[in-house]
Amino acid sequence: MLKAIAIVAMMSMTSATAFADRVVAVMPLSTLGAEDKSAPTKKVLAQVEQAVASQGNKVITSAQVVAAIDKAKKPALKSCEGDGACLAELGKLVGAQVVVSGEVGGLGDSKVIYLSATDVASGKEMRSTTLVIGAPNVKDGNDDGGASGAAIRLLDPDKYRGTLHFTLDVTGATVFINGSKVTLGAHGEVAMPVGTQAVRVTHPEYHDFIKFIDVQYGKTTEVPVSVQQYPIVEHDVKAHPKNTDKVVYVEPPLWRRWYVIYPALAVLAVGVGIGVGIAVHDFPFHDDCRTLGGSNC
Repeated sequence: MLKAIAIVAMMSMTSATAFADRVVAVMPLSTLGAEDKSAPTKKVLAQVEQAVASQGNKVITSAQVVAAIDKAKKPALKSCEGDGACLAELGKLVGAQVVVSGEVGGLGDSKVIYLSATDVASGKEMRSTTLVIGAPNVKDGNDDGGASGAAIRLLDPDKYRGTLHFTLDVTGATVFINGSKVTLGAHGEVAMPVGTQAVRVTHPEYHDFIKFIDVQYGKTTEVPVSVQQYPIVEHDVKAHPKNTDKVVYVEPPLWRRWYVIYPALAVLAVGVGIGVGIAVHDFPFHDDCRTLGGSNC
């Protein structure tokens, strides 16, 4: 019996340890240094706390943070206004490793919340992001994931991704995203960071498909790829060469034909030789020597 209880206790401790890998304290959102208690702000604060917890973090809620500050009688910690040392002290007070704080700006129903995550051990800001609520054509920041997307960007940015689903109308194509070759999943999908991605699909027999595509957090974006074939493709040129040129041979005139030119040159050469011989024979060469007056040398 005791052994069974020990095993259950160990399992509970293991689960608690896995859940409490990171303790995150969420401060109340403030405006101009004072806590913003408006209904829209309270609503989005609750969404942020829920999103942080959904990532497997142990969350110390804003209400628990305020209670701990009041109990310790340290009211200055309620208005840290982004100061790293102040946020680190608050984190140590509530036993957190990370403190999420935020400032609310904007006018009327349209508000921008500037969120930051501070590492308690170093007192330095880890990351920051913005969350838009109440803006026209934007439903509580759903275009970038809302409160859930903001929490991911702050605490686990590598998971801030969406999916591209490719539908290719040709086999053997190669897909490049931002200049790097990617391997598609079994159904033509690939996960990519949120933002604008440069897509290029290539095939040796088709024109390239090039397009800029916006990836949204937690959503699948369809990418239908339709490519146009080249008029003449490489394998056709190698396998079935064709030559449509027509070659016409034209005989040269009679006086330029070899069997006329060569004999004529031969006859000319013989004639020149004979003429030179005659000229040499008739030239007066004498071995005697004569002087003026006709006397011999």
